[in-house]
Amino acid sequence: DGCGHLVTYQDSGTMTSKNYPGTYPNHTVCEKTITVPKGKRLILRLGDLDIESQTCASDYLLFTSSSDQYGPYCGSMTVPRELLLNTSEVTVRFESGSHISGRGFLLTYASSDHPDLITCLERASHYLKTEYSKFCPAGCRDVAGDISGNMVDGYRDTSLLCKAAIHAGIIADELGGQISVLQRKGISRYEGILANGVLSRDGSLSDKRFLFTSNGCSRSLSLDPDGQIRASSSWQSVNESGDQVHWSPGQARLQDQGPSWASGDSSSNHKPREWLEIDLGEKKKITGIRTTGSTQSNFNFYVKSFVMNFKNNNSKWKTYKGIVNNEEKVFQGNSNFRDPVQNNFIPPIVARYVRVVPQTWHQRIALKVELIGCQITQGNDSLVWRKTSQSTSVSSKKEDETITRPVPSEETSPGINITTVAIPLVLLVVLVFAGMGIFAAFRKKKKKGSPYGSAEAQKTDCWKQIKYPFARHQSAEFTISYDNEKEMTQKLDLITSDMAG
Repeated sequence: DGCGHLVTYQDSGTMTSKNYPGTYPNHTVCEKTITVPKGKRLILRLGDLDIESQTCASDYLLFTSSSDQYGPYCGSMTVPRELLLNTSEVTVRFESGSHISGRGFLLTYASSDHPDLITCLERASHYLKTEYSKFCPAGCRDVAGDISGNMVDGYRDTSLLCKAAIHAGIIADELGGQISVLQRKGISRYEGILANGVLSRDGSLSDKRFLFTSNGCSRSLSLDPDGQIRASSSWQSVNESGDQVHWSPGQARLQDQGPSWASGDSSSNHKPREWLEIDLGEKKKITGIRTTGSTQSNFNFYVKSFVMNFKNNNSKWKTYKGIVNNEEKVFQGNSNFRDPVQNNFIPPIVARYVRVVPQTWHQRIALKVELIGCQITQGNDSLVWRKTSQSTSVSSKKEDETITRPVPSEETSPGINITTVAIPLVLLVVLVFAGMGIFAAFRKKKKKGSPYGSAEAQKTDCWKQIKYPFARHQSAEFTISYDNEKEMTQKLDLITSDMAG
């Protein structure tokens, strides 16, 4: 088998020769048939082709469909970077004989629904536009190549685009997907972090950087330590002074100082049934989680892998599963007690209660967590984003860095229609002030002899201004009373917090 990295999904995938980008082995054959849904055309993009042979006699890459043949390709011949086939299926054959060098090939494919397909090797520095959209295939996470930066500050422009998109939680590696990129001025230093199985490295000054657009559902979900967080057990240690230190679940909030939550059982061979549970108070959309270990240098405790359970009121616990294989998804956790790690949920978890269930750990289970997500509307689970106008959406914290997509669904409060209340009120306001204008004109005509009117009139007008101090500065604003006052207060609080953020 001369095939290397291979990830396929319904309508996209990635394929390489064995050992890529190292030298491919001698005397091997790699043959795979790749398909996209019937009725679609197949797009092939070669990200890299480095085959030593100049004659294609024993070392070559060949594509064969039921009606056509493309290749063989090898050596220094001109090779098309993209092939649009008139079929939904093709057989890829890579053969090698005796050779000294050569990386082999890296190939990505997608259906004709994605004409903006790129390969896993494209970097942001390859593009000049300040905003653009591309389609990343499934399978770019484990392709060799560095990224520098993070989802908040952005990525150095030398970073691989699709690998950075997986790191940022924009797409899932096993699915691929569309990415929308913003190019911005570079910063002096890029801070790396482990996220979604991709390690981003620290980076130095660059002229440009890039960010991904966001749907806005990536805020920290506040956790109340008193009652919202509980655990299967907790540990008590004794410090140097002989005092007991309680590693309680209330200390599991990532933003808090001090020790974390730690389980009471330190054995490494017992079944992974310890858990940390979070009650969000209501059903919310959870798009990710950040975790650390103990955060204490003299307690080198951390969770190396975990699964997620979730439920709502009066329902049973469910385990979060992968999309492709529908099996329990195990998330990569921390590799030390200190540095945070992020994992995103694609698709998101929609639940009130979540449990982090450690699977493997170092010395003792210890966790601090931060859930990422947003509010949801009642009934349809769509994002709660309020428009400040017809063309402006509420945006997240660093709006000079990130664009938020407005939600397609309109949201109205239960039991009230804004339009039916607004129109009659506006008409009433117009009629009232039209009447006031006619009345004022009539009085002016009556008092034509004096430009200031009589003393009594001046006194009356003065009293009017005291009684109605804003009558001459009419505003178009008005107040509507809602039936569900509590709910609207919560929603307005959310708007305020979004705008403040």
